[in-house]
Amino acid sequence: MNLDVLHNYYQQWLSGDTLVLRVFAVIFLALCIDLLQKRIVSRLHQRLEQTRTLWDDAAIEAIRRPLTYLIWLFGISLAAEMLGLTAASLVREVGIIILISWTLTRFVRFVEQNILHEGEVHGKPIDRTTADAVTQLIRISIILTAILVLLQTLGFNISAILAFGGIGGVAIGFASKDLLANFFGALMIYLDRPFSIGDWVRSPDRNIEGVVERIGWRLTVIRTFDKRPLYVPNSVFASIMVENPSRMTNRRIYETIGVRYADDKVLPAIVNDVEHMLRQHEAIDQAQTLMVNFNAFADSSLDFFIYTFTKTTNWQEFHAIKQDVLFKINEIIVQHGAEVAFPTSTVHIDSVPEKVYEPSGS
Repeated sequence: MNLDVLHNYYQQWLSGDTLVLRVFAVIFLALCIDLLQKRIVSRLHQRLEQTRTLWDDAAIEAIRRPLTYLIWLFGISLAAEMLGLTAASLVREVGIIILISWTLTRFVRFVEQNILHEGEVHGKPIDRTTADAVTQLIRISIILTAILVLLQTLGFNISAILAFGGIGGVAIGFASKDLLANFFGALMIYLDRPFSIGDWVRSPDRNIEGVVERIGWRLTVIRTFDKRPLYVPNSVFASIMVENPSRMTNRRIYETIGVRYADDKVLPAIVNDVEHMLRQHEAIDQAQTLMVNFNAFADSSLDFFIYTFTKTTNWQEFHAIKQDVLFKINEIIVQHGAEVAFPTSTVHIDSVPEKVYEPSGS
C-alpha cells in the first residue's frame, strides 16, 4: 500500500459520509485503551505492593482514577472535534491541567497515609501534626499553580493578575485580618508544636478541654469529654495558656487522710507503714518524689498526707492504682486498731447548777 492510497483513505475517513463511524471508532478505542490500562495498572500495583518503597504504591494509587478520566477526555474531545465543536481543544487542555493537579494532590495524600501507616506498624515516632501541615502546604501550592496555569490557558494576563494581587493584597489583608490571624496562628501551632492531633489539651484561661481531632488553617477541632466538638479559631491560642496533660511523664497521687485524736499513739507507726507500702508498690515510680508525713492538727482529726507518682499516665489505670493504694492505707489503719476520723463535736460542761426547791405555800 503506497502513500497515495493511505492519503486517499485518510481523506475518505475525514469525509462526512463516515462521521458517525469515526465518532463511534474513537469512543470504542477509548473504551479499549481504558480497559487495557486498568489491567496493566492492576498488575503493576500487585508487583509494587511487594516492595518496601512507599512512593511507588502512592503513585499507582494516585493515577488510577485520573488516568481513566484522561483517556475518556481525549476520546470525547476528539469526537467533539470531529463533530465540529471548536471549543473541544480548549476543554481538553483545561481538563488535562485539572487532572494533573488532581493526580498530584492524590499522590501527596497517599504518601502521607503510607508514611503514617508505616510509622504505626514499625513503631516509628512520626508527628502527625507536622505531616498534616507539610501536606496541606504542598496541596495549596499545587492548587495555586494549577489556577495560574488555567488562567494563562484561558487567555488571561498572569502578570497583570499578579500585579493586581500585590496592590489589592493590602485591602484584602485589612478585610480578612481575622482569617490571616487564624492562618498565622495555625502556622505557629505547626512550628511550636504545643499540641498534636490526639493530644488532650485544656486551657486555664478559657473553658477549653478535650482531645485534638484536627488542626486546620483556620480552626482547630477539639472533642470534649462529653463527645461534643469544639471549634476553636487558631488565633485564640496566641493569647491564652494551653496545658497539654498528654505529655505528662507521671500522674500524681496527693491525698490527705485523718485519724482520730484517740489514735495519736499509733499515728507514727501508721505513717511509717504507709510509706513502706508505697516504697514496695510496683505501680509507684520510685524515681519521683515520695512523701508520707503528719501534716496538721485538724478540727476532728490528726491529718497526714501522701504525695507520690504513678508510673502510668493512663487515666483509667491511674484510678485503679489510686484505689488500690487507698484500700491498703485503710487496711494499715485498721491493723493498728485506729479508725479514719470523721467530723465530730464534743461538748464540755464545767458544772451543773443545783436545782433550788422553794417551800410550798411561801
